Amino acid sequence: MCGIAGFCDFKGEFLQDAGRWTQVLVKMRQAIAHRGSDQTGEYLQNCVGLAHTRLSIRDLAGGAQPMVRRQGGRECAIVYNGEVYNAEEIKQDLLARGWRFETTCDTEVILLGYMEYGMAVAEKLNGIYAFAIWDGRRQALFLCRDRLGVKPLFYTTEGGRLVFGSEPKALFAHPRVRPAADADSFREIFGLGPARTPGCGVFRGLREVKPGCILEYSRQRVEERPYWSLEARPHTDSYAGTVEKVSFLLRDAVERQMVSDVPVCSFLSGGIDSTVVTALASRRLAKEGKALNTFSFDFARNDDCFQANAFQPSRDRPYVDQVLGLYPLHHTYLECDEATLADLLGDAVRMKDLPGMADVDASLLYFCGKVSRYNKVALTGECADEIFGGYPWFYREELLHADGFPWSADLSARTALLSEETLRELDLEEYVGQRYRDTLAGTPVLPGEQGADRRRREMSWLNLRWFMQTLLDRMDRTSMAWGLEARVPFADHRIVEYVYNVPWEMKYRQGMEKRLLRDACSDLLPPSLLYRKKSPYPKTYSPVYEALLARRFRQVLEDPVAPVNRFVDREKAERFLAQPKDYGRPWFGQLMAGPQMLAYFLQINDWMRMYHIG
Repeated sequence: MCGIAGFCDFKGEFLQDAGRWTQVLVKMRQAIAHRGSDQTGEYLQNCVGLAHTRLSIRDLAGGAQPMVRRQGGRECAIVYNGEVYNAEEIKQDLLARGWRFETTCDTEVILLGYMEYGMAVAEKLNGIYAFAIWDGRRQALFLCRDRLGVKPLFYTTEGGRLVFGSEPKALFAHPRVRPAADADSFREIFGLGPARTPGCGVFRGLREVKPGCILEYSRQRVEERPYWSLEARPHTDSYAGTVEKVSFLLRDAVERQMVSDVPVCSFLSGGIDSTVVTALASRRLAKEGKALNTFSFDFARNDDCFQANAFQPSRDRPYVDQVLGLYPLHHTYLECDEATLADLLGDAVRMKDLPGMADVDASLLYFCGKVSRYNKVALTGECADEIFGGYPWFYREELLHADGFPWSADLSARTALLSEETLRELDLEEYVGQRYRDTLAGTPVLPGEQGADRRRREMSWLNLRWFMQTLLDRMDRTSMAWGLEARVPFADHRIVEYVYNVPWEMKYRQGMEKRLLRDACSDLLPPSLLYRKKSPYPKTYSPVYEALLARRFRQVLEDPVAPVNRFVDREKAERFLAQPKDYGRPWFGQLMAGPQMLAYFLQINDWMRMYHIG
């Protein structure tokens, strides 16, 4: 993967002061140099500038960016972050149409594809990507993001100019973009965070290109439009046919995502999602006489402190050990201690430019740093639960029918530390409720679909649009912080399109979530692994970590200039600190309970300080 950045201003005369504006491009790509520093480059014209910092995965010698191609007096340039898994098929069509290639990289496929098909090229891509294309003849800049939003792309049009980048920090390196917040910023953070409204960048005036959308910025228009949308269709395949189709799509997705000019590894938790990806990748490499590198994660003291609950019924290690007996893997067990985890909360904010999933982000940031010492590309099991219905809120009736986002339905739990004045001014209930209602209104449904079937659609849609985006955001920032490319085979749009229309009775059978996925992979794993009850990403249950958080939070409370205190009720905070922390009652998702509330507020305080939020 890579980092991209740039700007466009049709009133600009950048070439008149080329040195200055080239240096602006340099500063913007230096702000995201962690995303890849194998190569860098800038492209500057009178009204546009593009910058790129590269993590070399394919065509290591070629493929430098920004990439420029000319034809018949027309000049087009691209900066691109991502991987296209069907590049070879598109390339063959372009070759048949007379185009000639100078590299073997997918960047050139996208650029020449644009010059042949226009922005309809996006509809042909299977992959994870965010790119910007400048068309000199049309005097237009196009920003494009993959269908499911795996790769980020932020922008602002304030001040009559477009400034964009892979991460907000790239935009803040531009001299005319400064981080700032307004009331809606804090409504997002306190009411929805660590999730974000689709398209919202939280900072005032900052936007994100929505998944499956193109932003056109030209002299004539500034317009964001979808090139892909999920559609509801009748499902006519039998159960056996559905299992066969899912089996094919998953295997094809993993096979495509193994393409790389550097070795690929996988994250292995022992759960069904990461284990089937690992099994398929291992089989693929075994044909070449190679063994797959795998990594699993846990926390110090969890041997003694782990507390089973409805959301996290078991630890991962025994299941990982079983997988190691089945496939030829080079496995590494990674562990994080409490002090390291607490110290990384601020680093996680710096990487994400926002408060996030607290120690979940911090731990993944730590683990990705360790993995990056061995590999530059990793396969993950992300997104399977959102697509196949693995979370409790898909099948537990009280969660399924909650009037609100099911992973955060009880606002009182997440606002327990806020002052009454803050609650009055932000009116979080109305803000969150409106976002929820707006999302439901956009759910793709069949004509006349009502009742339980419609609610299942709504639940899938909510998860794809919100919860999955939060996890993909986390995975991108924590992995790319170390120049590690994380791939997500389950987020292949063909899988999403197909499984979205599979009836719930096929996804959840015989009292088991994700039964469809398990049956599609029955040849890969024994029953003890195949039918393991879902357990999410691990977290620490150590009282040492709780004590660290409590001590640091109390220091914040006692700091007269701590910015977060303007929102916190001191008496509520003291009562919260005195209460035992309930791990079985999360306020966001399945992992973020009492200790993570303290960690989240510590992150909010760090965020306000880092970005001088007044």
